[in-house]
Amino acid sequence: MDSLGNLVTALNDPLLHGIELPLRADYYPAGFPMKLASNSRQVIAAADSAWRGCAPQFPRPPLSIRVAVQPDGPVAEAPVFRSQGELLTIVSDRYNFGAYDANSLFGYCFVSEATAACHLSLRMHFLEAMTYSLLAQTYAMPMHAAAVARGDSGFLLCGQSGAGKSTLSYACARAGWTFVSDDATWLPADCESRTVIGAPRHARFREDAPRLFPELARYPAAERPNGKPTVEAAMAELPGIHTAASVRVDHFILLDRSARASGRVTPVPFEEAADRILADSPCYGERVRQMYERTVAGLRAAAAWRLEYETLEQALRLLSEVA
Repeated sequence: MDSLGNLVTALNDPLLHGIELPLRADYYPAGFPMKLASNSRQVIAAADSAWRGCAPQFPRPPLSIRVAVQPDGPVAEAPVFRSQGELLTIVSDRYNFGAYDANSLFGYCFVSEATAACHLSLRMHFLEAMTYSLLAQTYAMPMHAAAVARGDSGFLLCGQSGAGKSTLSYACARAGWTFVSDDATWLPADCESRTVIGAPRHARFREDAPRLFPELARYPAAERPNGKPTVEAAMAELPGIHTAASVRVDHFILLDRSARASGRVTPVPFEEAADRILADSPCYGERVRQMYERTVAGLRAAAAWRLEYETLEQALRLLSEVA
């Protein structure tokens, strides 16, 4: 378009409501359908790295996400998230921002070319943040938990930040277990099958993880939306790691890591485990809260345990005894 055409477009559509987004792709994050539209192949490539190969599992009306890329602006820094009612906004700066409406399953964002070219920032700050927040208000309950399996036995590893979910799930995978998710696992809403959905393509660790696992040293640390430096590793690039997209939960493990832990695993009431999961759930209002309470109740048939440990070797031995 010539300069006169650009001027006419700017005058007629100052909100860029009619910006052309000719590139289209379909994805299935956590097994749910999502339609993506953009004007940048970088956006499609970033979405491919997150969700390419994820199979459809739940026939629901699709999420619709539009990502418009413009030339100006820096790489997005960690954004601010705010929500009221069914609306959520994501704001990094005047060049990098987005919003969605959970009622219509629709979201959009405008980002700079620099952000689009930085796939990790684009995914963490916008693509994944928007998509997973939409899912969390509509189709599935997010759980701050890792998931692994030994044979046909599925384990949900729950704990507060610093309890060791990511490192323990990866240590299990290195020991021959199946890796499903490191610290973000999904339970389909109002589902009683006890099947949880993971994100096995990547694992994310604290920046000092290479000290425990030297093979992670080649992955650079990047800042997540919460401002914490994080190492993200592609599981397919790591030797000997077996992954699965989902697992049926047989054991609900509450992690308690401490330098003084004697090393033991003891049964706990299901209600204590359920309360731990609900306490870590995001707040999207009373409607979503009630959905989460109904959904986590579907795990009641799983055995609940508290695992007190100090070292990864100790935790692996105790988990093996439970299995």
